[in-house]
Amino acid sequence: MTAAPSVSYSITVRLELPARPTAVSELTTVIERGGGLVTALDVTASGADRVRVDVTCAARDVGHANTLVDEMRGVPGVEIGKVSDRTFLAHLGGKLTIESKVPIRNRDDLSLVYTPGVARICRAIADDPSDARRLTIKRNTVAVVTDGSAVLGLGNLGPLAALPVMEGKAALFKRFAGIDAFPICLDTQDTDEIVAAVKAIAPVFAGINLEDISAPRCFEIERRLRAELDIPVFHDDQHGTAIVTLAALTNALRVVRKALPDVRIVMSGAGAAGTAILTLLLHAGARDVVVCDVAGVVAGDRPDVLAAPDSALAGVAARTNPRGVSGTLREALVGADVFIGVSAPGILTGDDIATMASDAIVFAMANPDPEVDPVDAAQHAAVVATGRSDFANQINNVLAFPGVFRGLLDAQSTKITEAVLLAAATALAGVVADDELNATYIVPSVFHPDVTKVVAAAVHQAAGPAPVQAHPHSSSLPAAEAGPTFGRT
Repeated sequence: MTAAPSVSYSITVRLELPARPTAVSELTTVIERGGGLVTALDVTASGADRVRVDVTCAARDVGHANTLVDEMRGVPGVEIGKVSDRTFLAHLGGKLTIESKVPIRNRDDLSLVYTPGVARICRAIADDPSDARRLTIKRNTVAVVTDGSAVLGLGNLGPLAALPVMEGKAALFKRFAGIDAFPICLDTQDTDEIVAAVKAIAPVFAGINLEDISAPRCFEIERRLRAELDIPVFHDDQHGTAIVTLAALTNALRVVRKALPDVRIVMSGAGAAGTAILTLLLHAGARDVVVCDVAGVVAGDRPDVLAAPDSALAGVAARTNPRGVSGTLREALVGADVFIGVSAPGILTGDDIATMASDAIVFAMANPDPEVDPVDAAQHAAVVATGRSDFANQINNVLAFPGVFRGLLDAQSTKITEAVLLAAATALAGVVADDELNATYIVPSVFHPDVTKVVAAAVHQAAGPAPVQAHPHSSSLPAAEAGPTFGRT
């Protein structure tokens, strides 16, 4: 599958060229013939004989971008100046800042926000720790925590290389849910040290979002933190993916007129995402799920499963495969209604999808390269979804985690339950109205104005609404928060 040009590899080329009538069209022609996509063309200066032009175009990858520049250089009379990689420019200096909500214009302001006035607030919180949610950033703040062991699809890059992802996640929290999120990249991959570090910083935050931590350590880290903290702990690679997958599957089944308890589901991938998807599917009513990994069908009699009876893989085997299927992924796929992939690229072909049941559903979510070419899969399946933005039906976690945390923070929740995850998935699926639903629109756009507030409202209700005013960015009716009684918070 040849990738399409992507904004991820977008470049802006500053160049000069002769002021002849055909010069610009010659330039755009060589870009388009080379497989690039011109997205902007701005004349930034002009003289009697030459013009300076900034050309912005999308390429497939870095090598392709360099080739397009060489093609532009070959246009008669063109002189190439500065070439800017727009993705690197967007990240220059980081994507986040911290700004004060109150002015500090003079000595009076300073006395209010810092010493001596702040001492009164410190004493009030010491007397009543619950006041921290009302009088500090804690009420609306989430820690995005990673150890850099499973960064995107890139692997174990470590904490420093993970920072751009955590910054981006924090930016999405703010954009879609009005939540202040901080990137926390820990320079350790020891489970005990990670748990201890998160516990140590927890007083600042109202929630913990674990991110890009490899399996199986992520399971223990999440379990221990949930048991030891009084704020919700959410591993987005697990539960965010599970929520959006279930929402998408709910609507895909509506398209093909099948019911979750009746369909045969085959999954590829038994790691963090796969295990969480499985758990939520079973909680939602799925009955026939077969999970495969690199060694084939996960079954209780497989030697590696027998050798580790307390492992996460053994737990998967115990909850799945009611028909006793064995063999490879391809063999398990025969006659299945649904394929869900969170594993590796290119492990299936269109011919494999052809062996599935009629009106099959294929979610090939390995990113950036899915388990099967979506175009090939669409020749045989009724509904196809991927993790990519350049195909229909993108399974994207940003559809879930902003609304989930908005609801949890509004409810002042101390934990996350399967009921909360199910409520989020059900609400997300419901954003797609009956008259909108079709095989190419089973999940809403990430920019749909209702997504965050609908998911947040459902989570708030499922988590148990707290008897407090909701944050103004939430789906609940905003109200002015009462000020403190004089001399008392």
